[in-house]
Amino acid sequence: MGTSTDRTSGTGGAWTDLKYAATSYFRSTGQGSASPGSAKLLLARHVPVLGGAAAAAAGATAGRSSVQRLGGLLAGIGANGLDQALREASLDDLVGRDRFEIVDELVTALSGDGSGLDAAAARDAMCDVLEELFGDADTWEELQRTRATRDDIERLLHLFLTNYLYNRIPVIAERLGRITDPAAARRADRQMRQVIEDCVVINLPPDPLSVNWNGPEGRDIADQAMQVAYSTLESLA
Repeated sequence: MGTSTDRTSGTGGAWTDLKYAATSYFRSTGQGSASPGSAKLLLARHVPVLGGAAAAAAGATAGRSSVQRLGGLLAGIGANGLDQALREASLDDLVGRDRFEIVDELVTALSGDGSGLDAAAARDAMCDVLEELFGDADTWEELQRTRATRDDIERLLHLFLTNYLYNRIPVIAERLGRITDPAAARRADRQMRQVIEDCVVINLPPDPLSVNWNGPEGRDIADQAMQVAYSTLESLA
């Protein structure tokens, strides 16, 4: 499970509102009484820290490019299988490798090396998606049986965006770390992720296998998803 990229150095203005909301939410979480409404308020308050919905979406550069690359990989798997999808992505050297090697290099190929807060958020989210994609497969023979239907593509892009948006939220990791009850921390984590998941909308065409994910169509899908998610989150306050 990826973790929220922790940024706690801001002060004043939107940062003050966010920290007050975080303090209230995590205090009630530790007491076992956190409400969905307080989770929504916390998540809404982080958007102004990122400059507002439009700026937050515009600044999600690593997430946007990762959506396009992931969409392209999944479409390739859906159309021709993993072997050909890797070759089409110029990752021929991964053909025949085991799960550990493939996942390790795919994460970097799809989301970069994780340098910088935004890139780290995308990389952590991509790790979660690839674990879900490959399931229990370990050997190349098992990995070759990986398939991606339209529903799979939508589900995995949705998972990536949910986790990526969560990972970009300031102060979350540090505040979760203060909760002494592991069960309470897990409940808070799940509750916040669920709120974000409900805000994510991905408008795929009827045949996502035919999308040019590296071109304008793929970019538009990623852009729209980011804009809708951040606008919806901001409106929760």
